[in-house]
Amino acid sequence: MLINNKTIIKDNDPLIRRKSEKVALPLSNEDETLLREMYEYVKNSTDEELAKKLDLRPAVGLSAIQVGVPKQLTAIILHDLDANGNEIVTEYMLANPRIVSKSVQPAYLQTGEGCLSVDQDHQGFVVRHARVTVKGYDLIQDKEITIRARGYLAIVLQHELDHFDGTLFYDHIDPKQPYPLIRDAMVI
Repeated sequence: MLINNKTIIKDNDPLIRRKSEKVALPLSNEDETLLREMYEYVKNSTDEELAKKLDLRPAVGLSAIQVGVPKQLTAIILHDLDANGNEIVTEYMLANPRIVSKSVQPAYLQTGEGCLSVDQDHQGFVVRHARVTVKGYDLIQDKEITIRARGYLAIVLQHELDHFDGTLFYDHIDPKQPYPLIRDAMVI
């Protein structure tokens, strides 16, 4: 399947709101191929030349429903910095990931969130949990894993897993008060 900006389902398509189903493990050839293609999209989307050539928008994650497949599959590649300013690259090709615990402390991206399936700009804070624990199968490691995430990675995981329920980031923005004062929040 060719995945590019033209094949990503947008938020005006009712399919984006459909709930995604769990996939059988071990992964079928079809599911594994799709997950690898999603991963390649995310990886290539951060390379300016490839992104322009292949018509890709920059991404840190992509869920299967965004390409019209209502399955619990998501690919994430996150470039971040550790406490010493060294780059950390976190990569997952997840099947059936689920949040098993979350912090009480809220978190949000100061500049707001975006999504490949959303072309319009939506202003406001998307308040999420500062820390989450996610369990699921990771194709890269070829095993069930537990991810203890905080900060940006926690937000990315929650954003992608929201797609499994048909939820988009702007559903979390309060239209009456898009920039509320959020006490004790981790601001990223």
